[in-house]
This record gives sequence, C-alpha cells and structure tokens, in this order.
Amino acid sequence: MQKANFVLYMISFALGWIGAWIIAKWGMKLSLLDEPNSRSSHIAVTPKGGGIGVLAAFLVSSIILSIPKSFWIPGTFLSLFSLWGDHSEIKPAVRLFIQFTAGTILLIGILSEMQTGITSYALMPLFLIFVVGTSNFYNFMDGINGIAGITGIVGFGLTAFYALNHINNLHLSILATCMSISCLGFLPYNIPKARVFMGDVGSILIGFVFSGMVVYLSNDVLDFICLSSFLSLFYADELTTIITRLKSGENLITAHRHHIYQLLANECKIPHWKISVGYGFFQLVIGLSIIWAKNMGFIMMISVLTFFICSFMIFSIILRKKIRLVA
Repeated sequence: MQKANFVLYMISFALGWIGAWIIAKWGMKLSLLDEPNSRSSHIAVTPKGGGIGVLAAFLVSSIILSIPKSFWIPGTFLSLFSLWGDHSEIKPAVRLFIQFTAGTILLIGILSEMQTGITSYALMPLFLIFVVGTSNFYNFMDGINGIAGITGIVGFGLTAFYALNHINNLHLSILATCMSISCLGFLPYNIPKARVFMGDVGSILIGFVFSGMVVYLSNDVLDFICLSSFLSLFYADELTTIITRLKSGENLITAHRHHIYQLLANECKIPHWKISVGYGFFQLVIGLSIIWAKNMGFIMMISVLTFFICSFMIFSIILRKKIRLVA
C-alpha cells in the first residue's frame, strides 16, 4: 500500500511538472497568454494555464483512489471550463453560473455520501457560498510568482495531515497529498522567475477542491474552522481588501492590485519569491497552531485564530497607511 502511494505521489509530481512544461513550451501558440496591464504585478507576456498538470494529477489520483464521482467530476469540469477562460474572455455571470452549478453537484454528492441529516442540507447555501467564494479567492490571490503554488503545497499538506490523524480518512489524505505534490511539481516553472502562470485552470480548481475537502472532512464546527484555517492568509488578505475597496467606493468586479501581497510586491518592491515564501511559512505556522489549539478546546482554538486574524488586519492597516503617506 505504501509503495503504491509513493508511486501515485511521483505520478502527481510528474504531472504537475509536465503540465507546466507543456504550457511553457506551447502556451504562446495556443493563445494561452497573460498580457500585463496597469493592474498586473508582472511586466512580460507570459503563458498561462500551467495548472493543467495539477488538474491531471487530481483526475488521475481521484480515479485510482476511487474518490466519489460527485467530487471529482464537477471539479474536473469546472477546471476545464476555467481553462477556456484562460484562452478567451468569459462573462462574469456565466463564470458564476458554472461555478455555482459545479458547487451544487459537489455538495449534494458530499452530503449524500456523508448521510447527514436535514440540518446539513439546510446549511447547503452557506456551504455553496464557501465553495464558490474559496474558488474565486484562490484565483484572485494568484497574482505573483509562486504564491498559489506554495500556498497549495502548505494548505493541502496540512489538510492531508489533519485528514489522516484527526478524521481517519485515508483516501482524502492521500488525495490532498497528491494535490500538494502536484503543486510542488508545477512550482519550478513559476518561481523565482515565472516561465508560466498557473491560470484559472489551476487556481480555481485548487480553491474548489480545498473547500470541498473542508466540507467533506468536517464532522462538526470545530473541524470546519480548523480546516478552513489552512487557507486563512488568503481569506484574510481577500476579505480585508474587499472591505478597503468598499470603503473607497470601488467597483468590486474591476481589476485591481490592492491585495497586501500586491502592495508588498509593487509598492514595497519586495521580490515575489520572498513574499510567496513568507505567505507559505506563516500559513504553515497558523495551520499547525490551530491544530494544536483545537486539541485544547473551542475557546483556545478561536482565541488563537482571532489573534492571527487581528495581527494580519493590524499589519494591513499599517501597511496601507504607510503606502498612502509615501504616495
């Protein structure tokens, strides 16, 4: 069994690497291009869609591990649809319709598999917003070299550990490990210099699969909060940015570069790889701290999570004020 898992991990790494290599080599000819503009954090035209290797790893691993079709089919379809979005512009309304449809299929499958009661189905609208929101948050946070790949490695790595040691779900633990390793395979093409971007095909998929695993593995509120915290830096950055933009009267559907990671890269001129490694490191610290705190009870876990969130918010306020003063 362990040998079979090792082979699957190596396949996942290879697929992540091959997918990035294919797009780096032929992305230009396939018109999978990310052309920089005033809102970009890069200056050169770069192929995008390198996350197809992560999709391949997810698909192969799910089939081999006999993951329920209601989990991997909507994820695969959404990722392929997002690949088309990497090639051509798709209206936001159409994107959201497809995302909500895929999320609904995913959640119906999960809740049926878990044989939950009526309460879980009553919460399905909230779960659906969580899944679609996480998918888009991950996509929005994929704006500098390495940040999506490194956070994917950490987030799925923590999920794999938790699934095995706290939920005793071996198959989802292995799948999460495969996702983490496929992100590792993609990473050499994206950091320190980006020869290829992950694209919507990868970032939307990662957010979708991660949030699906959170719902699937959560036996109670404690599990849900703990698992969600494995992506807490992305949530905190996105939510604080949304609040800031709303206060400024900005249109939320327009492109921008007001995320904290973008301010650090563009206004503070910090190299992308340093920011991405920093996000990954602090996400690992937060995740391990929350797992430790959960073992000590609800109050301790919430206290530790609140501390980290408040710390990020304070850092966000200080950084934004400093940048305004400099400007």
